[in-house]
Amino acid sequence: MSKENRIRSLKGKIKISAVLKLETGLHIGSSNDFAPIGAVDSPFIRDPYTKQPIIPGSSIKGKIRTLLARSMSNSEWLNDIDQDCEKIKNLFGTAEKNAPRASRLQFSDLAITAASLENLEAMDLDTYIGEIKFENSINRITAIANPRQIERVPAGTEFSFSVVYNVEDEESIKEDIQLLADGINLLQLDYLGGHGSRGYGRVSFRDFAVEAFSMDRDYGKQLADMTQELTTILEGCC
Repeated sequence: MSKENRIRSLKGKIKISAVLKLETGLHIGSSNDFAPIGAVDSPFIRDPYTKQPIIPGSSIKGKIRTLLARSMSNSEWLNDIDQDCEKIKNLFGTAEKNAPRASRLQFSDLAITAASLENLEAMDLDTYIGEIKFENSINRITAIANPRQIERVPAGTEFSFSVVYNVEDEESIKEDIQLLADGINLLQLDYLGGHGSRGYGRVSFRDFAVEAFSMDRDYGKQLADMTQELTTILEGCC
């Protein structure tokens, strides 16, 4: 097996936690195969057990990677994903045939914080922990309106953000975390989910916390000593 196709050894893990706050209503859609008359045309994704809205980790990961790729592109056009720069491939992984790499980042789905859930359950909302936003698209030729109902998670809602970083190369830790921080900063200046051009999906991050673990106790102490510096890097994006 070639060196490029081998899985790197795992020297430790770094867990990054934060609070993600919705500055404007958020819509990350789910399918609605059957919509009776009067039902919401485009509901948001809910946890099938709690029925509470969630933010898929894949949505965060994909958005941050795309924003970084667009910002670091050497062309006026966004490149194919297998042509991302090496820094992005190392951090987010790549499935390219000749040199696949696993992602160093493991994003978790985001659940509503307990405090936000308590506040929202006490509010008079259109749906369970949701608001209905009426949107119209206008046909330019006929001038006929096409109204639709979009379900949003209300502004002010807070979610628990968590991502785990696999330590494979000690020399890359700070550079990788800085790249992640840059991506988070880009996300805060952009939007998450759908309808961002209409003001949906503005988010902010706060209260970063960093933890470290390694099976090698001595190396684990080295990682622990680094956590405050990594926290400072992440706080710089807020």
